Amino acid sequence: MLPDFDFTDTPVSTGTTIMAVEFDGGVVIGADSRTSSGAYVANRVTDKLTRITDKVYCCRSGSAADTQAIADIVAYSLNYHENQTNKDALVFEAASEFRNYCYSYRESLLAGIIVAGWDAQRGGQVYSIPLGGMLTRESCTIGGSGSSFIYGFVREHYRPNMQKEDCVSFVKKAVQHAIYHDGSSGGVVRIGIITKDGIERRIFYNTESGASAVSSTPSFVSAE
Repeated sequence: MLPDFDFTDTPVSTGTTIMAVEFDGGVVIGADSRTSSGAYVANRVTDKLTRITDKVYCCRSGSAADTQAIADIVAYSLNYHENQTNKDALVFEAASEFRNYCYSYRESLLAGIIVAGWDAQRGGQVYSIPLGGMLTRESCTIGGSGSSFIYGFVREHYRPNMQKEDCVSFVKKAVQHAIYHDGSSGGVVRIGIITKDGIERRIFYNTESGASAVSSTPSFVSAE
């Protein structure tokens, strides 16, 4: 007789690497592009840098379904807020919205979020909302399963008040290291540079010859 087995009760291992760093004039966000379901790679080109407003983005880790749902709800809420007030939403307001949902439904959700962006009041800001719904502002933060492998690298190479291109190089190398060591992280490195002008997107492709040999495809999206 077959054992009583219910696949819906079986935990599924997920993984990712996300990161955000403040610099003078904005923030740099980065993530890998692999969505995994146990040993199966469900999507190798996921975009984990999700738009909330023109100048506020979030990096998602945990359950893809949970984080996509929360991001959609917060984006809708802030869009309504901006239409009603005719003002850009603050980064802290976006982070607080995420915190409210992640904390209120902490028993049901598997969601680790990094909220980053720029506003005229406080400039570039990075907020971390780990599992459980705590909210803290960090000048540099990492998340996801791949972050376990790069704590030493980040602590060694992070410097306050780095220039924009130094931040981009730092985030790119950190995510590439995580991809190399973490089996649940992979694909390409997606980078977003958020300033008062909007977001500039870049993609770095990992080549067989090593982490130093990558190509980038920059594209610029300006805020309305």
